[in-house]
Amino acid sequence: MSEFTSHVRSLERSRAARNRQDRPATFELGGRTWDLLDDVFAPPFSRSTAVSMDLLGLTGTPAPRTGSFLEMGCGTGVIAVSAALAGCDRVTATDINPQAVANTALNARRHGVADRLRTVHGDLFAALAPEERFDTVYWHSNFVLAPADFTYDTLHDRAYVDAGYRAHEGYLAEAPDRLTPGGRALLHFSTRGDLGLLRSLAGRHGRALRLLDSRVDPEGTETVEHLLFEIRATAADAGPTGAASP
Repeated sequence: MSEFTSHVRSLERSRAARNRQDRPATFELGGRTWDLLDDVFAPPFSRSTAVSMDLLGLTGTPAPRTGSFLEMGCGTGVIAVSAALAGCDRVTATDINPQAVANTALNARRHGVADRLRTVHGDLFAALAPEERFDTVYWHSNFVLAPADFTYDTLHDRAYVDAGYRAHEGYLAEAPDRLTPGGRALLHFSTRGDLGLLRSLAGRHGRALRLLDSRVDPEGTETVEHLLFEIRATAADAGPTGAASP
């Protein structure tokens, strides 16, 4: 394992972001002001949320959207709130961290979309009703792999690493089953994660990864490639590299 993909390095970043003296109560992103609560992933200290906005077409003046949107791991709620502001009429945001759920609700109120954005505390899909379906299901994953026996010290660390890729496996298995007809299950991954293992887990559950878009972004002295995948229910739709078939 390289330092670039090391879970130890990611945990150092998590703890530094959680405990920084200059951690703000609010921050600017996408031309808007957002609240930031303690113990929630801090977009001011990482560009990944801004990259997510770009990959999803939520920057600038986004094209009008309709339909329902589910975000896993909502954090501060930037993505979920932006989806509601873009026109999605039913948005659900869920997180295993109750502080993140409260943070998303706070930002929904700040931006006037609390009437169509519901926050849910739970691990992946566990707190949702079995019959709930969405036009878009999205997760900006905690793509750095930690050992399967890793024990989290804080919920904040869960935003940075995934022990044994258990969360990734659960998302790959269930996300396509949570879609309306014609809906899309999306996963924001990166080259700091184990793409080979991700593909293996997808295949184990009869899923295919179709690469929709990517962004190369600086991260300190290095660069990271952010990858937006669509998860499909059949491996016949994707080639061996995970890119879209011609």
